[in-house]
Amino acid sequence: MKANRALSELIGQSSEHFASIDDVNLDNLMERIGDSRVVLLGESSHGTAEFYEMRARITKELIEKKGFTIVTAEADWTDAAHINHYIHGREQDALLQNKPFSRFPTWMWANQSMLEFTHWLHAYNTKIENAKTESSEQKVGLYGLDLYSLYSSIDRVLDYLQKVDPKTAEIVRGRYDCLIPWADDPALYGRAVMTEQHKSCEAEVLKNLQDLLKTELEHSKANEEQFFDAKQNAQLIANAERYYRTLYYAQNNSWNQRDQHMFDTLQAVLEFRGTQSKAVVWAHNSHLGDARATQMSTRGELNIGQLARQEYADKVYNIGFGTDHGTVAAASSWGGPMKIKQVQPSHVDSYERIFHKVAADNFLLPLRYPLHKDIRKKLLPERLERAIGVIYRPETELQSHYFYASLPAQFDEYIWFDNTRAVEALPKQREEGSFDTFPFGY
Repeated sequence: MKANRALSELIGQSSEHFASIDDVNLDNLMERIGDSRVVLLGESSHGTAEFYEMRARITKELIEKKGFTIVTAEADWTDAAHINHYIHGREQDALLQNKPFSRFPTWMWANQSMLEFTHWLHAYNTKIENAKTESSEQKVGLYGLDLYSLYSSIDRVLDYLQKVDPKTAEIVRGRYDCLIPWADDPALYGRAVMTEQHKSCEAEVLKNLQDLLKTELEHSKANEEQFFDAKQNAQLIANAERYYRTLYYAQNNSWNQRDQHMFDTLQAVLEFRGTQSKAVVWAHNSHLGDARATQMSTRGELNIGQLARQEYADKVYNIGFGTDHGTVAAASSWGGPMKIKQVQPSHVDSYERIFHKVAADNFLLPLRYPLHKDIRKKLLPERLERAIGVIYRPETELQSHYFYASLPAQFDEYIWFDNTRAVEALPKQREEGSFDTFPFGY
């Protein structure tokens, strides 16, 4: 169609082209981000290497040039805490915990791109520690936003209380025992409660959280960071119990609970790190693109992107990512093995097809501060947009992976890679002579 071809040409004129992630000049992007306190970095799949590598490149610039000290991710709190120990030089603390990112989908964070970024963060924090002119507050922390670590969070709360108050630890353990029968599959807890085969554990987990919060003044004085970690784990347990309890009868409500939890966790980390702290968020486009600009809103669903804009207005900068074709790491069903799959060329009625027709393979497209005055208006009408998660079903791609959205209303900027490759998953066991995968594997 002539109209789409003209739009692709306009996008080409309105975007900043680059040859490779290593060579891209991000100075203009940094200027557009300005004094934002929160920067959201999306992805249109959970298994595309370029998305991880570009997010790492942008995050490094935000850390070095704009003083960002918080990296948050759509990852479990306890797994991210393990990595946080490592990047702060506390390798022994990391070794005491179970290997992180060991549940499905392991490749989402235990991949080569993430490993390299983690080592960079470790080196950066070491440099800060060795520089007498720098404050330790300038060290970067990595935090998980998600709520799936129900049982490992229980372990972390009990470990903390066992150190500071063994008697309370036994009381808390007894209350958490209510959830133990469902350790292998927490989703079954929700079904058991719904069918009245098991009583709700809501009262027990909320009592534990309330009792822990009452000791904040006393325990946080001894070690503020350890108490904050225990408090966040206790909050996660309460939210996860509610999430699994409502999963079977209110799926849109469970989505909202999850994204509200992730946003509240982001808020808690920002508060903990201080009023001058600034945060980067790594998550899927579906969590970060403003839900009000997608068909999610018709289902009553919200997300981090919407909540962040409502809270921070123009002090949040929201960047989406997309691709046309290539390979992706994904499973065919939940809990299934990871496969390297071919990404189908984009649908003819999608945003991705219009971007594919641009005479450049890689580019940044500013939308809040457009380089061409007409680009936002031309892109505003709703079109199909693709979302690949940890599951990819190309045989039913239109039904399974496309939704309607207004891209310029979702994002402040969009980064395009026409041809992409799958992430390289780290081996589950370190083989003799292989590269070092610590802190992800050992």
